[in-house]
Amino acid sequence: METENKRLEDENNRQNKRLELLESNSKQLSVLATSTEKLALSMESMAKEQEAQGKRLETLERRDGVEKLSVNVERLIEDYTQYDERLKALEGRDGDKWRTVVSHVITAIAGAVVYYMLAKIGM
Repeated sequence: METENKRLEDENNRQNKRLELLESNSKQLSVLATSTEKLALSMESMAKEQEAQGKRLETLERRDGVEKLSVNVERLIEDYTQYDERLKALEGRDGDKWRTVVSHVITAIAGAVVYYMLAKIGM
């Protein structure tokens, strides 16, 4: 009887650890989603700023010539490239975290099924 109780206690501890991992992953996903939303807002703000800069660039081009325009456009392209790379990196992390959570959930379900089957046959 004691060994059975010990086994059940060990199983509960394993299940609790799995749940803690799932909760941790869920919190990380939430933080990542918030970061992604902030980045999207930042990208939207950047697009508006680029539009405004485009208008200013047109004025500069008329006033100061093509050289200044070229420099500003290159700077805008670099900024856009950096934001694009950051967004892609964040989106990739989100997918990786989600796959990890799904993997843990499937493992927990499989463990529960095996445990149930073993309990039914009296092991």
